Amino acid sequence: MANITAAMVKELREKTGAGMMDCKSALNETAGDLEAAIDWLRKKGLAKAAKKSGRVAAEGLVAVESAGHHAAVVEVNSETDFVARNDSFQAFVREAAKLALNADGSVEALEAARFPGAETTVKDKLQELIATIGENMTLRRVAKLTVEKGVIASYVHSQVSEGLGKIGVLVALESAGDVGVLSQLGRQIAMHVAATNPVALDASGVDAATVERESNILREKNAGKPDHVLAKIVESGLKSYYKEVTLLEQPFVHDSSKTVAQVLKESEGKAGGPVKLTGFVRYALGEGIEKEEAPDFAAEVAAAAKG
Repeated sequence: MANITAAMVKELREKTGAGMMDCKSALNETAGDLEAAIDWLRKKGLAKAAKKSGRVAAEGLVAVESAGHHAAVVEVNSETDFVARNDSFQAFVREAAKLALNADGSVEALEAARFPGAETTVKDKLQELIATIGENMTLRRVAKLTVEKGVIASYVHSQVSEGLGKIGVLVALESAGDVGVLSQLGRQIAMHVAATNPVALDASGVDAATVERESNILREKNAGKPDHVLAKIVESGLKSYYKEVTLLEQPFVHDSSKTVAQVLKESEGKAGGPVKLTGFVRYALGEGIEKEEAPDFAAEVAAAAKG
């Protein structure tokens, strides 16, 4: 029997996109012949994934999962919404979210995790799914929140199945107060986050480049004014900006007469102790992915007719 090395398996994986165990089996079946192993995988339909890896995957599902004081959210993309309704795809996304609870919050760690019921990793399992279903898919991102005491509430918008949908939100409330009160409040805030899409928890969390861009816009709008006046305008303008985009300063969607920070403070009486919002995550399916425009078939036909 040929000596199948890890380097040989790695090379075959890079050439075919097939799973690690499938590559090892192919090399064993072909006595280590790389080209023959590629043909073996193609015949088994396991080398399709590599051909599809360049196609845009902006559909799919976002999944949330929680257990005790831990919760995770993942986004897995596919090329079409049709695949998002596939039972096998949904099962994979749901299982990936469960595994994310015990990972470190990175895609790399989740991809390397052992997939339940299979002698393979999450990454290899996804490659097998790509070969089976016939579409490019990507495990795009993952996040995890933890509290020492309190709750991590979740909300899924456009839910297609339990814990699976188009927008997934986690909200972490650190408190020793009543869990029932905290859970209800957390879900309301999670719904607020889904609706308003804040960029940060408070002003200190807003990206420095974003702050500079907003400041420059204010300066340009008020160009020509004395420096001391301009400084006050920028300061006031940024305060208004923070009220619009930071979670704690936003008007609460369930009662716009109060900010989220005020709602948290008022909840402490019912909860029976201090309540602190320590973090949140909002994943909207496909956000930031540049999608290919649908082809204009009428224009193509017209162009072809003209010759």
